[in-house]
Amino acid sequence: QVRLVESGGGLVQPGGSLRLSCAASENIISRYTMAWYRQAPGSRRELVAAITRGGNTNYSDSVKGRFTISRDNAKNTVYLQMNSLKPEDTAVYFCYLNYGDRAGSWGQGTQVTVSS
Repeated sequence: QVRLVESGGGLVQPGGSLRLSCAASENIISRYTMAWYRQAPGSRRELVAAITRGGNTNYSDSVKGRFTISRDNAKNTVYLQMNSLKPEDTAVYFCYLNYGDRAGSWGQGTQVTVSS
């Protein structure tokens, strides 16, 4: 099973930016849909953004226009650029590899806190 390691989380003021990274242990991300999810305390894990093998992207309504998902196949890394951050974006962010025909792989998560 591929190992996914997220990084880039932290504390940021409202209106600020962060870039999350998700590094895969194998040269695999170009073959599957990759996604970012987030989970706030007391809430269900929700899809934030996804990028398909062909490069198509989709976003939740709550982040559309502010977040951008991208992929560097040569570095086996997926990114989530987050701009204009709001307090309601505070959550643990998880990277997910969707194999499609079997259970996917999750990273361990990285905390994002938006607060003044």
